[in-house]
Amino acid sequence: MDVGKPAVAAGSRHSQQDLRAALDAAAQRVETAPDSALADAERALRVVPGLPPALFISAQALRRLGRSAEACARLALIPGGPRRPAMVLWEHAQAASEAGQAGTAIEALEALTQVQPGVASGWFLLAAELRKAGRDEDAWRADLSAVHAASRDPELLKAAAAIHDGKLDEADTMLRARAERLPNDPVGTRMLGEVHWRRGDMAEALQLVERAVALAPGFDLARDFLVRLLMQLNRLPDALHHAETLARSPVKAAGAELILASVLVRLGEQERARGIYEHLLEMQPEQPLLWQNLGHVLKTLGEQGEAIAAYRAAVTHQPSLGEAWWSLANLKTVKLGAEDIARMEAALGELAEGKGREEDVFHLHFSLGKAFEDAGDAARAFEHYDKGNKLRRTLIRYDADEFAADVDAAASTFTAPFLAAMGEGGAPAEDAIFIVGLPRSGSTLVEQILSSHSAIEGTMELSEMMTIAARLQSRVDEGEFADFGTMVRSLTATDRRRLGEEYIERTRVHRKTDRPRFTDKMPNNWQHVGLIRLILPNAKIVDARRHPMSCCFSGWKQHFARGQTFTYDFTEIGRYYRDYVRLMAHYDAAAPGAVHRVIYERMVAETEGEVRRLLDYLGLPFEEGCLEFHRNTRAVRTASSEQVRRPIYTDAVEHWRAYAPWLGPLEAALGDVATSYPEVPGALLP
Repeated sequence: MDVGKPAVAAGSRHSQQDLRAALDAAAQRVETAPDSALADAERALRVVPGLPPALFISAQALRRLGRSAEACARLALIPGGPRRPAMVLWEHAQAASEAGQAGTAIEALEALTQVQPGVASGWFLLAAELRKAGRDEDAWRADLSAVHAASRDPELLKAAAAIHDGKLDEADTMLRARAERLPNDPVGTRMLGEVHWRRGDMAEALQLVERAVALAPGFDLARDFLVRLLMQLNRLPDALHHAETLARSPVKAAGAELILASVLVRLGEQERARGIYEHLLEMQPEQPLLWQNLGHVLKTLGEQGEAIAAYRAAVTHQPSLGEAWWSLANLKTVKLGAEDIARMEAALGELAEGKGREEDVFHLHFSLGKAFEDAGDAARAFEHYDKGNKLRRTLIRYDADEFAADVDAAASTFTAPFLAAMGEGGAPAEDAIFIVGLPRSGSTLVEQILSSHSAIEGTMELSEMMTIAARLQSRVDEGEFADFGTMVRSLTATDRRRLGEEYIERTRVHRKTDRPRFTDKMPNNWQHVGLIRLILPNAKIVDARRHPMSCCFSGWKQHFARGQTFTYDFTEIGRYYRDYVRLMAHYDAAAPGAVHRVIYERMVAETEGEVRRLLDYLGLPFEEGCLEFHRNTRAVRTASSEQVRRPIYTDAVEHWRAYAPWLGPLEAALGDVATSYPEVPGALLP
C-alpha cells in the first residue's frame, strides 16, 4: 500500500514490521470485515497518530460501515492535497459523495481525473457530482470524457470487436461478466443493449440503453442510439424528447440535428425539420444528403418548385445519388428530359465500375424507367423498371406462401360466429377512419377528400395498428399460444378496450387540430380489419380499390422507401392482390356493412356521388370543400403527394395498357380477379 510511509516514531525494527503486517492484514479485511479492519487501523493510529496508511484503511472501513462523513474527515488528514495517490482521491470522492459533500467530492475527482485521465469511472462519478451541484454543462462534458476514456478499455474493445464480427454470444458473455463486477457502467450497459438489438430483442435493448442514458445523461452516443430505438418502436414523443436533449449537447454535432429532424418529420412537424435542414445547409451547402432531405420535406409541404430545386442541387453535388434522382422522378408532375437521362446513364456507368451502392443502382433504374415513360418509350421504360425491381427483390425478404398462410389464419378466425361470440368490447372512440387497400389504389385521393371536411383531420400512414398486431402475433411466435386464433380468442373485453385506448393514445401525437375525426392511411391495415373491429368497434374502415392490373403495375414501377416488399415481382404482387380481395370478401360476409368500398374508377368518373356515399357511411354531412380537395394545403407524404394537389383527372385509369405486352406474368397471377373486377370472383368468396 503506497499511502505514505508506515514508519513509527519510536520502537524497534520488529515493531515496525508488526505494524506494517497488521495494516496489510487490515487492508485485506476492509470489504469482508470492515469493523475488524477499523479496530486494527485505530490501534495503529494510537501508536502513530496521523499515520497515512492507517488513516486510509480506517476511512475505507468507516465508509463501508455507512459512516461516510467520518471517513471524509479521516481522508482529509492525509497530506498531499490534489497530489495524493489516486486511490486516496478515489476513496475521498466516494466518501464525500455518499456524505452529501458535493464540493469535496468534485475537488477530489477533478484531481483524480488529472492524475488518471484514462480511467472512465472517475469521469463518470465527477459528472454525477457536477450534476448534483447544478453544473449541468460541466457534467455533460465529464460524461463525454468518460466515454472517450472507455473507448480505450481493452475489455470493451474486445467486446466491440466481437459485436462487429457478429459473435453476439461471445460479446454477451463478456459484457454480462463485466456487468456483474461493474453494474453501473454506462458504456458496457449500452453495448449489451446493442447485442440485444442485433438479436431482435427490442424490449431488452431499450431497457438497457435507457439505463445507460440514466447512468450518464451526457453519453451522447447512447442517447443517439436510444432515439433510434424509440423511433423503431414508434414511441415518437419519447424520441423527440431525447432528440431535443441530444441537440443541446455542448459538443455540437450535425448528426444530432439530423436525427432531430428525422423525428420531426415522422411526427409531421415538417416546418421545424425544414428549418434544421436549411440551417445546416447554410454551413454545409455542398452536402447532397442535406439537399435531398430538404427536398423530401418541401415535397411533403407542397412546395414543389423548391423541392425540385433541392433535389437537383443534391444530384449536382453527387450525380450518382440514386434516391435523389428517384425523388425527383417520383414527383409525378415532373418530367425528366434527355439531359437528365444522359446524366443518370453516366452515373450508372460509374456505379457499374464499383464506385457506388446497389441502392443507388436500383434507384437510378426506377428513375430512368420514369424518364423513358415520360418520353413515351414504353419498351425502354419497362427495361429499366424491370432491372430496378429485380435488383431490389434480391435485397429483401418476402415469402408469398407464408403471407397467404397468415391471410388464411385471419379468415378462419374472424368469422361471423366468432365475432358474435366475442360480444361487445373494445374502446368506444369514434375518432379513427382507417383507409386501407393496396398502395397506388387511390387511397391518398380518398384521404385528401376526407381531410378537406371540417370534421376530419388527415394525418399520414400510421404504424400504430400494425405495431399492436405485431405484438399480439409475437405471443404466438414465442409459444405462448398454439396459433393466431387461440391468441385472439384469449382477449377479454378489458384487453380489447385497453388495446383500443392504446391506439387512440399513441396516435394522438399526430393530430394537430381539434377536429373530432382523423384518418389513418396505412394501406396494409386491410390485414387487421378483424382486429380493428374487436378493439375499436366504432371506427370506420374505407377500402380504396383500383383495377388490379392498373394498381399492381403502378405499385411494381414504384419504389417504396420502406415496406411493401411484395411489390417487386409480378407474380408476388398479383398473389398479394388476390389475398387482399379474398380476405376483404371474407370480412364483408362476416360483418356486412362494416367496410365501405371506394372504387377508384367510379370516384374519378362520378366524384360527387361517390363522395356523398362515402360521407353518408361516415355519418357526416356533405361539404363542397370535399370536391375542392386540391386546394387543401395539408402536408402529404405519399407518392401521390403532387397528384392530389390537382383536380380529378382520369389519365391513370388505363395507363397500364401501354405495357400490356410485358404484363403476362401479372395477368396470370391475378387470374379471374382481373377479369371480374370490380366484382369478386366466386372462387374467392367465403
